[in-house]
Amino acid sequence: MKTKGTRKTDVAEPATKIPSGDDRSAKDRILAAAEEEFASLGFDATSVRHIARAADVPMALVAYHFGGKPGLYRAIFEARTPAVVGQRMAGLALADLEQDSDRKLDLIVKSVLVPMLRLRAIEHTSHFGILLAREVSDPRSVERGIIKDMLDPIAEAVTSRLAVALPDRSTAEIHWIYQIIVGTMVYVMADAGRIRRLSNGTADPEDVEGTLEYLLPILLNGIRSRR
Repeated sequence: MKTKGTRKTDVAEPATKIPSGDDRSAKDRILAAAEEEFASLGFDATSVRHIARAADVPMALVAYHFGGKPGLYRAIFEARTPAVVGQRMAGLALADLEQDSDRKLDLIVKSVLVPMLRLRAIEHTSHFGILLAREVSDPRSVERGIIKDMLDPIAEAVTSRLAVALPDRSTAEIHWIYQIIVGTMVYVMADAGRIRRLSNGTADPEDVEGTLEYLLPILLNGIRSRR
């Protein structure tokens, strides 16, 4: 029987910047409430009034801290993304030091998966995963520029490493490989309990090591199958 989080991975745990608990400041409560509301309803259907009510603050305080709904929405990603990106870069740095091509590829894939999986395990919530999934798939996300500004640079860092680890693959294939890895990660992050229900509790996204035990071989075997 697996024990959650007992084995070490090659990527350290990220620290969230949205605290939980009763000692949160008003600004932190707004961010936490907004993350849940945006994840549940999407950007367009979420109102600042509902967020203020959930955070138990006046609406004017939301405007004071964030300037309105777009600023608040972006602030959630600004709070979450740096830790995740930092952990990915740390994972890629380990991959850069690895001489064995199989081990290098393993570390690159882990660098994408582990930070987000750990974030979900720490928070015990799928809110940010669902929010990220919404933003990635929303046609209007281009207007907001969040993915481009905050995540495209690390995507380019990952694909450049994949190209080194898989020198026989075309540029298009490298980017499809990256898309599949990220798509898997986002779907797991956004899971709101379905896999636990279908598996009678034997598959749990909050069990980081258990999740990696199944995801990594599936992804790596698929990537390597053309060798």
